[in-house]
Amino acid sequence: MGFATLQLTAFDCPRPLRLAEFYAEVLGGRIDGGEDDDWVELHLEDGQRLAFQRADDLTPPEWPRADRNSQQLHLDLTVQDMDAAHAKVLELGARELDVDDDAHADFRAFADPAGHPFCLCRA
Repeated sequence: MGFATLQLTAFDCPRPLRLAEFYAEVLGGRIDGGEDDDWVELHLEDGQRLAFQRADDLTPPEWPRADRNSQQLHLDLTVQDMDAAHAKVLELGARELDVDDDAHADFRAFADPAGHPFCLCRA
């Protein structure tokens, strides 16, 4: 058993409120913070928190890499309807990274509006 608990996951991004709104549409929850804030939090219904910290000169990671500009981390999000979730994240401002169903039947990779990679995973 560990000695610590995860408090939150924080993302650097140029527009904290915009990225919090993206993830609120995807995951639900309540946003704490505004357009001019350097730190915005998304409180999820299960008690987890995501935080978004202003980093004006962020260089988004490249997918997939393991060298000078690696992804460093990404979120895996479970969905019931892959096609509907795929369309919705694109509508919200995500972009496709690796969505070839023939190669990866169980997941599709995207970048959020700030360029952080995340995957939609079949339930």
